[in-house]
Amino acid sequence: MNVQSAIIVNNLYKLYKKSAIPAVNEINLEIPKKSVFGLLGPNGAGKTTTISMLCGLIKPSSGKITIEGFDIKNDLESIKQIIGVVPQDIALYPTLTAYENLKYIGNMYGLKGVVLTTKIHENLQIFGLDSVANKRLETFSGGMKRRINLIAGILHNPKILFLDEPTVGVDVQSRNVITEHLHQLNNNGMTIIYTSHLMEEAENLCTDIAIIDAGKIITQGKPKELIKQNNTENLEQLFLQLTGKKLRD
Repeated sequence: MNVQSAIIVNNLYKLYKKSAIPAVNEINLEIPKKSVFGLLGPNGAGKTTTISMLCGLIKPSSGKITIEGFDIKNDLESIKQIIGVVPQDIALYPTLTAYENLKYIGNMYGLKGVVLTTKIHENLQIFGLDSVANKRLETFSGGMKRRINLIAGILHNPKILFLDEPTVGVDVQSRNVITEHLHQLNNNGMTIIYTSHLMEEAENLCTDIAIIDAGKIITQGKPKELIKQNNTENLEQLFLQLTGKKLRD
């Protein structure tokens, strides 16, 4: 294994039951350590299925996934200790307060006592939520819920963070706070795997990208290099050039 790679994916394939077309079709990826890796693609391209397999949430039909030297088939429990997952759907309890949600999730990761309390309050302060720590989540705006959702994924300081559309449907201020902190986490050595439909955000955030369409990787590399190689002005133009302008469901 390349010691500079956080994740290596070999011939990853997923065919769902009752489907004739694979959701992910023999893809290969090598994600560098300490990178912000964007997995980009249209709706139905296979992004969420790929992320779900990398996190161990669903099993591949075939192929191999190695994360920080661990084979996901044999060492899933070890992998779960070093990754954080922030799903697109808000994975929190609406009738609990922000603090109660984070305490519950922290306990799941084995965090206790003063260590957990300190981590919760530090993160709430960073994300501008310390004043609403004891308010129920159902009273929060979409942007506030997104920020709590992110905190829940990073409380245990994972080596690798998976983010599926972390800023979808949030206001500009919340998006700015989230992306600024992601930069900080990455600067501190965290590898981040990120999906988004927001090409401008991805271009500013990602050090490396892969574009997936119809379950296949159609290009991968550093955004600036790919933009230049394809004679496009930005990542959005590159994305449309490679995936087409046809509407997707």
